[in-house]
Amino acid sequence: MFNLRFAFDYFLHQINAKTRHGIHSPFVYRLADEVLYDDSEKKVYAEIEQLRNVLYADDRVINITDLGAGSSINKNNKKRISDIAKNSLKRPQLAQLLYRLVVNQKPKNMIELGTCLGITSMYLQNAAPEAKLFTLEGCIEIAEVAQNVFSKAGRNDIELVIGNFDHTLPIILNQLKRIDFVFVDGNHQKQATINYFEWCLPKVHDGTLLIFDDIYWSQGMKEAWQHIKKHPKVTVTIDLFWIGLVFFRNGQVKEDFMLNHKCFY
Repeated sequence: MFNLRFAFDYFLHQINAKTRHGIHSPFVYRLADEVLYDDSEKKVYAEIEQLRNVLYADDRVINITDLGAGSSINKNNKKRISDIAKNSLKRPQLAQLLYRLVVNQKPKNMIELGTCLGITSMYLQNAAPEAKLFTLEGCIEIAEVAQNVFSKAGRNDIELVIGNFDHTLPIILNQLKRIDFVFVDGNHQKQATINYFEWCLPKVHDGTLLIFDDIYWSQGMKEAWQHIKKHPKVTVTIDLFWIGLVFFRNGQVKEDFMLNHKCFY
């Protein structure tokens, strides 16, 4: 049932989504043209993908503590690192899109909810080397693997926080006067996603970008995405099917966009 519903949602998205040539917003057109559809190869891509390949070959078994909605692929609490890498890491195209979005935003601070094995964290930090990155992970043994990835890459400036997001996210938010970039990729449940969004709201500003992963993952996630889009503080949203972008641009007409993106096909 999950696969049929997901496939149907994807089909509808393909029908209704536009390309950048159907966009009348100068801000969104520029973002699509210069960032979303930029398929040029960056040197850092190959460097980080080498780290991914090491994880693909890592057959060690670790214990999984899943504090969120869980995996639709494997419910076992013991998993090989290689299987986690193949099933749970963001695909290179999506991780590289996040990299370009960070480069475009030029954030001073970033929060990632859901470290997994650290590959997306590496893309985020390399996109803004001077920014402070807090990456939050609920599973201790997964976090240990990610920390090892960071150490091997010489990125000891990434702050890895272990624990339930309900406890760790408010602590991080309280440390910051405002937030620039947040990637929510964990605990794919409706109320949890809405909570993370609303906890961030007091710290957003004109240059903030929030990104929500797997907005079609379940009916609950679809409802959470609709809730976020309707919030009066939100001015621009971009639905790329796999992720949703949320902007808070002062003076911007409130608009919601649904775009096709070739890098996800």
